[in-house]
Formats: sequence, structure tokens, C-alpha cells
Amino acid sequence: MTGQVAAVSRNEVYSFSKPNRDSITLLTGLGVEGDVHAGETIRHQFRMTYEPDLPNLRQVHL
Repeated sequence: MTGQVAAVSRNEVYSFSKPNRDSITLLTGLGVEGDVHAGETIRHQFRMTYEPDLPNLRQVHL
């Protein structure tokens, strides 16, 4: 099986969509460098209000 990357995206601020970029840098255990969702703990705005110490399990979306 083979695959092809169609686009990579990141955004520094929370918004409905993330703009495509020419390239991204993946950081082990953190996610996409410079993305608002990168980090060791949860970054989802809704869940941060009541469970801010949960591990970030959604570092990279495929």
C-alpha cells in the first residue's frame, strides 16, 4: 500500500480551519511546531476548562 500527502496545515490561533502550509515540523510527543494544539497536555478549548491536565492525544490529525 502506498500513500501521498495532499496537504499539511497548522495554525497559531484557534479558528474553524487551518491554512495549508508548504511544510511543517513534527515534534515528538508534542505535535506540529507552531500549532495551537501542540503540547503535552490537552489543548482543545472546551475540554481545557474542566480537564486541563489530560494528556494531549490528538497531536497530529491524518
